[in-house]
Amino acid sequence: MGVDELLAKYAAGERDFRGINLIGANLAGVTLSQAHLKAANLHGASLREAILQEVNLREASLRELNLRGADLSAANLISADLSRADLSQANLRGANLRGTNLSEANLTGADLSEANLSEVHLKGATLSQAKLVDASLSRATLTNAIMEGTILEGANLTNAVLNGAILIGANLAGAILNGAVLEEANLTEVDMSRARLSGANLANVNLTSAKLRSTNFSWSALRGANMTRANLYRANLTWANLSDVTLVEAVLLNAKMSQANLRNANLTGAIMPDGSTHE
Repeated sequence: MGVDELLAKYAAGERDFRGINLIGANLAGVTLSQAHLKAANLHGASLREAILQEVNLREASLRELNLRGADLSAANLISADLSRADLSQANLRGANLRGTNLSEANLTGADLSEANLSEVHLKGATLSQAKLVDASLSRATLTNAIMEGTILEGANLTNAVLNGAILIGANLAGAILNGAVLEEANLTEVDMSRARLSGANLANVNLTSAKLRSTNFSWSALRGANMTRANLYRANLTWANLSDVTLVEAVLLNAKMSQANLRNANLTGAIMPDGSTHE
């Protein structure tokens, strides 16, 4: 079936196009909302600025697909292959992407608020300036992902893997990262106020000038982290491993540090929990 036949049948009210093969097809700007395209092959096709609300693309092959500016709100993309796809500026609010492959995909400026990205593969993907408010990313793989200025406020990243991810200036206020792995991630100037990171692995992360007010780091591993000038006012660091951590000029006022491991930590100029300045 070609593009013209597909659009004619859609206009006539047909919606079931499962398994269709449209490799490299040009579908830019088309409307296919609520179409059933399960297991379709659209490798390398263009759906730029297409209207695809509530479309079913479950298990579809969408590698290198151009979806820039497309409306995929509430779409079903479970287990689809979107590796190296262009989803920049796309609307994916409320979409279900559980188990989807988005490795090296471009999601710059995309809106994924309230979307389900549990167990999604985002290794090497770009999500800079993307909006993921209240999104679910539990057990997601975000190794080496680029997430500068990404909004993840209230997002659930329980047990997510973010090794080497770049989150400079990202907003993770109120996010849940219990058990998450963020080894060597760049979190410079990140806002993680009120975030929950109990049992998380943050070894060798860069948290320079980070906003960490009332953040829960209990039982977390922060070994070798750079927390220079970080604001940890009222943060919970109970039983946290802070060995070899740099806390130069950090604010630890009213922080809970019972049983924290501060072996070889650099606290020069830090404001301690009791208000005193460490020499």
